[in-house]
Amino acid sequence: MATDRLRAAILVVSETAAQDPSSDTSGKGLRAVFGAEAEGKWIVAETKIVGDNVLDIQRSVLHWTDGEDAVNLVVTSGGTGFAVKDVTPEAITPLLHKHAPGLVHGMLAGSLKVTPFAMMARLVAGVRNKTLIITVPGSPKGAKENLESILKLLPHACIQAAGADSRGLHAGGIKKLEQEAGVGGETTDTKANAQGHERAEHSHPHGCGHFHGGHATPIPHTTEAHAPRSSDPQEGPTRRHRASPYPMLSVDEALRLIALHTPPPQIVTEPVDEFIVGSVLAEDVRAAEPVPAFRASIVDGYATHVSLESPNTKGTFPVSLVSHATPGETPALREGEIARITTGAPLPSGANAVVMVEDTVLRTLTEDGKEEKVVEILTDKIKPGENIREVGSDIMFGEVVLQKGSEITAGGGELGLLASVGKREVQVYKKPTVGVLSTGDELLAHDKPGELRIGEVRDCNRPTLLAILNALGFETLDLGIVGDKAEELEGRLREGLRACDVLVTTGGASMGELDLMKPTIERQLGGTVHFGRVAMKPGKPTTFATVPVKDDEGVRISKVIFSLPGNPASAAVTLYVFVLPSLNQTCGIRPVQLPKVVVTLDHDIQPDPQRLEYHRALVTAKKDGLLHASSTGGQRSSRIGSLSGANAFVFLEPGAQPYAKGAMVEAAMIGRLASEFAT
Repeated sequence: MATDRLRAAILVVSETAAQDPSSDTSGKGLRAVFGAEAEGKWIVAETKIVGDNVLDIQRSVLHWTDGEDAVNLVVTSGGTGFAVKDVTPEAITPLLHKHAPGLVHGMLAGSLKVTPFAMMARLVAGVRNKTLIITVPGSPKGAKENLESILKLLPHACIQAAGADSRGLHAGGIKKLEQEAGVGGETTDTKANAQGHERAEHSHPHGCGHFHGGHATPIPHTTEAHAPRSSDPQEGPTRRHRASPYPMLSVDEALRLIALHTPPPQIVTEPVDEFIVGSVLAEDVRAAEPVPAFRASIVDGYATHVSLESPNTKGTFPVSLVSHATPGETPALREGEIARITTGAPLPSGANAVVMVEDTVLRTLTEDGKEEKVVEILTDKIKPGENIREVGSDIMFGEVVLQKGSEITAGGGELGLLASVGKREVQVYKKPTVGVLSTGDELLAHDKPGELRIGEVRDCNRPTLLAILNALGFETLDLGIVGDKAEELEGRLREGLRACDVLVTTGGASMGELDLMKPTIERQLGGTVHFGRVAMKPGKPTTFATVPVKDDEGVRISKVIFSLPGNPASAAVTLYVFVLPSLNQTCGIRPVQLPKVVVTLDHDIQPDPQRLEYHRALVTAKKDGLLHASSTGGQRSSRIGSLSGANAFVFLEPGAQPYAKGAMVEAAMIGRLASEFAT
């Protein structure tokens, strides 16, 4: 066994200690345990204290596990109980690439000898990259007992995790390993287990390093574990999973994970033009100039001066000026004269009111008959300031005209407002580029001429998804079709990750021997599959993953992959349900999900007995004042025709009894509302 000292880091999770580090006792106790280790195998490289916050815990651990100077062991103390604030297991579990349930069992077994309350600790252990991570309770006594119960075996685990040759490490059998670790098999059970392991080693040369009668310890499949849960394609179809190792999540839980792992929005500066429609402002926008910037008439008529002492404007007046809504200086208005003025034109200096043309009569023309010479004003009720827009009366200089988070819609109001206050460019959240890839040896381009051979299928997913995404205002990249070959799939995914911010694939996400998406993401791309099954119809095999990549500046970031089912209706439905919220979150659009309405069913509909159903339907506004929903027909997941004419998904909760005609249910709108009112 290597003699180099192993490096450990201790993370104390405690709100109290985070506010007052002098109150920390568990961290001190853990350092003492490492210091008392007789052979001096350990050095505590760093100790840190954070509060009960998932992101703070994860950032601290990742600093120790993902850097160039990664430690061998991370021990967290605290946050493992059942209190509302206890979140350490939830923070650590998603970070693990491999689980170590044997270490958890060892810690619990040691503590249970002391107190039955040891079973109240929600402990986690596993490996991230080349670092072993274990969690222990926050109490100094419990933390010390848990660490001491496994401390002698941790060097062996850390050396293996760091990449040591497993065969060489296990040469000499279990007895040699026990001697090196300073532990012994004293009981009959222990001896029997050791003998069983030696027999198993003989028949299984690729030993797993766990000593429980030669049987590999089952890996728990949690919703956010990073460890590869997919079948290894290299082992062939006979070794693939016969049941999915991915837990079935609810739609709400799947959406929660998507929100948690979607990368944060990026801010960019864009010019104010028609191409900014659909963007969301990343800043408050203030008026760079007042609107109007000059005193202007709000009617066609005659500018005049109304005396405050003698406000009577009735009488005949010569027309000395003409002011049109064109740029340029306007001469001053002399007392006793009026100026013909058009709507929006600047008021001549000296004028303080505008008389509407309807309140006047033309009395004489100029000699050439082309202009007005004298006009009579028929009313004496004109007041100073009447029919005038003062400077800044619409928008004052420096006023916030649009708030951060405002969407620039196609209605034109926001764009017009930005233009009116002289904004040439604004900061917005960057729209992601979405790559769309179809997978499957059976697929042909939809426009390929000629008849299909048996087994061939025209690819309708890719053009459908591209059309939906483009209509929603996202930039897209057509990544084409890739066959069911692991190397080809990996290469195409890497190309897509380099060119796009988000990848959407269809097919290859289920349980077949040629369903390679999950294995490729986990094993070749080093990604994390956050979920692989959802309790919904259609769309059960929907997969959501993140993959670590480096951006153009060499900074490590995560990019998102949505692997949607290959059945056309499933692909379209899950694009709306899962991909769109992630894209909207990246763009700053709120709310992120489809708009929901309450509809009345026009006929009976039988729900799925086990899964939430997204029933494709046409929603129509009818003259009774209600929104009515009618099914588009057969809802089989392969039937893309169920989306033809659909403008909504009706939510049908699972059950045995049909939803009766007239029942009121929720629906999500995906298109323009239909109406039976005459246009």
